[in-house]
Amino acid sequence: MAGTWTVLTNQPPLSAGTMLLLTDGTVMCQDNGTANWWRLSPDSRGDYIAGTWSPLAAGPNAPLYFASAVLKDGRVFVAGGEYNGGTQADLLAAEVYDPVSDSWAVIATPSGWVHLGDAPSCVLPDGRVLVGSIDDVRTAIYDPVANTWVSAGNKNDSSSEETFTLLPDGTVLSVQCSTPSNAEKYIVASDTWVPAGTTPSPLPQPCPGVIGEIGPALLLPDGRVLAVGASGNTAVYNPPSAPSQPGTWMAGPTLFDESGNTLFPMDAPGCLLPNGKVLLCASPGPPCQYPPPTTFFEYDPSSNSVTRIVSPANAGGPCYNGRMLLLPSGQVFFANASTDVEVYTPDGAPQATWKPQITNAPRRISANQTYVLQGRLLNGLSQAVSYGDDAQMATNYPLVCVRNRASSHLVFCRTFDHSSMGVATQTAIHSTRFSVPSGVPAGGSELFVVANGIWSDPVSVNVNP
Repeated sequence: MAGTWTVLTNQPPLSAGTMLLLTDGTVMCQDNGTANWWRLSPDSRGDYIAGTWSPLAAGPNAPLYFASAVLKDGRVFVAGGEYNGGTQADLLAAEVYDPVSDSWAVIATPSGWVHLGDAPSCVLPDGRVLVGSIDDVRTAIYDPVANTWVSAGNKNDSSSEETFTLLPDGTVLSVQCSTPSNAEKYIVASDTWVPAGTTPSPLPQPCPGVIGEIGPALLLPDGRVLAVGASGNTAVYNPPSAPSQPGTWMAGPTLFDESGNTLFPMDAPGCLLPNGKVLLCASPGPPCQYPPPTTFFEYDPSSNSVTRIVSPANAGGPCYNGRMLLLPSGQVFFANASTDVEVYTPDGAPQATWKPQITNAPRRISANQTYVLQGRLLNGLSQAVSYGDDAQMATNYPLVCVRNRASSHLVFCRTFDHSSMGVATQTAIHSTRFSVPSGVPAGGSELFVVANGIWSDPVSVNVNP
């Protein structure tokens, strides 16, 4: 069995590009390659298919293929851009968007850097942002609290075209694109990059004169990582018992179309589904080119195999145009730089042990007030969404929602100041603050935490009039 595709009832008034899940449950979406951004708000049942679009403040730049992340305080980090306003620029720029004030603030860039461009990035467990240089072996870390950059440890190669993946032990894994088959990882505690083994077959697509492209890399619920190569090959990383050790790799399945031809996801999105499988896509050869259409797959970690599934109506373009975003509903948005956004509803259900668990929460709440919630697995088991160097749209942070028992009216509460941005934190208890919006229905209700599309069991809460 596989899931089903549905078109958005209210199609966006934009060519949908990078999408980010804000901590109030809304979706922030760029009008691809422009300075314009929009917000999609779900309806009163939490349904995104019937949601409503509204414009947001325009950004200071018009980037295409750039670093992005939702920060632990709920703001949005955007840096670089291979293009700016349609012109190739390898842009040296960074800014932060505040959803509360609907405003952008320009921030500094790493000292001594001349480009950010399509740099890969990753939010570290402590909330800082690791960014790799496309020009050389340097990396830098942005601290959103101090609003400063510091130099980080040097890699063994350039970060150009690479995919950064956060692991449960706090390290960041990357398959090298300039030296195919080699992998390395960043150890936050020691500020060092160390070898992370060798993939069984090359994952980057070797192209004359340029650094090879690669696909997404996703942490699986069992702690392994699926890395998808632009060569059509995939590989699975088994992490070591100690962060400083390299770990091991095993071969994953090769991606083929229905005629048995190898497919090449040269820049392509991927998403870990709540049922534990991975939604993938790829486009045909010849190598080092970017032709349409896009073919879709589900990867099953239990059998280390892929199954081709039905493609959505907007799959006529090349896979590099695609963007995926995991929603609180457990569904996945697929956008392709057009006004047609499709929604994938997977089959199956998450295992009970994957659910976030509320350990402490208020039992009476009021509109326009802020509270603290504590629990386990508040950040989920994975960053869940991956693309690579051109777009980072991770969803490993807690959302809080309140559903009225009598009317089933559902309201998302804005979360912020998460105690961790780690993944698969298991039995550790973490916290987040949440603000109850105005208009929340009064009366007996249920309070949930949602992480990567997986809902906690509810706790009873009474909303004061």
